Amino acid sequence: MSSKENYVAGVDEVGRGPLAGPVVAGAVVLPEKYEIQGLMDSKKLTKKKREMLYPIILAEALGTGIGIVSVQKIDEINIREATFLAMERALGNLPMVPHSAVIDGESLKSQIIPNKGIIKGDDKIDSIKAASIIAKVTRDRIMLHYGKIFPEYGFEQNSGYGTKVHMEALHKYKSTPIHRRTFSPVKKEMPTIKWLHENNRVQWMCEKLAALYLMENEFEIKKINHKNLSDGGLNIFAIGPDNQIILVAVVQKTAVGDKEEIINIIKGDTLMSKISSSKLLDDYEIGNIVPRVDALTVKLIKNKSPIIEHFKGIINY
Repeated sequence: MSSKENYVAGVDEVGRGPLAGPVVAGAVVLPEKYEIQGLMDSKKLTKKKREMLYPIILAEALGTGIGIVSVQKIDEINIREATFLAMERALGNLPMVPHSAVIDGESLKSQIIPNKGIIKGDDKIDSIKAASIIAKVTRDRIMLHYGKIFPEYGFEQNSGYGTKVHMEALHKYKSTPIHRRTFSPVKKEMPTIKWLHENNRVQWMCEKLAALYLMENEFEIKKINHKNLSDGGLNIFAIGPDNQIILVAVVQKTAVGDKEEIINIIKGDTLMSKISSSKLLDDYEIGNIVPRVDALTVKLIKNKSPIIEHFKGIINY
């Protein structure tokens, strides 16, 4: 194994061009000798090949780091600065402090680790190629999860890039909270509360905001049951951080006031009948497993972030 002072990290980012989703960077420190066949810039590899190389890189690398910059931060500081920040974070998340780094494209001016920018480094340097693959696979998996929340936009296929399917959905359904608001095509398709009401999409949006909230709190969204949108039933099937199966009711918080009133509505006879329905359980493919039932209330506020409250285990069997 190389001595610490000889660690050289390769760094690359992906996701500069998409209209939606974060920008992600990878940093990889390879040993002097390694056996990884087929390293290339991730853009030149098929998805299957990238997925095949991903665990091999993790196994052979001395260290890997991931840096993620959110859509909100991209809109705040611009995409160019966000890519630099993602690469800074990737370097910071390595399990060691490398002696130096090689960066695809421009060098990182604010990085204390000595580094050098290499034009088309993802075609020339194996550690940068590996970093590109790690970043691309990581970002695609993030977008796959977003695709379960926003199936209309095809994120699991386009990873947020402006494909025909994505652009048509953007025009029809407007932008989502994971779209980059400072990007021109998104700016033109911003939804308003008035638009949501006029197009009968308030509950639809509340459901998606609730699912995003759960995802950001380490719940894995498995399925959203769109059949229940009109009556505010059990909308979301998720796996909690403790691996417990969760069914979630999403409730619009409008005129409803205090917590007890909300819980009484959630515990109403209609919802109880849905919970005990074997057909509903079949819809979520959980068989005889008894899920926990949670509720999320979502209040939409003009020109402000929504207010979301999470009530856990609202019904005892």
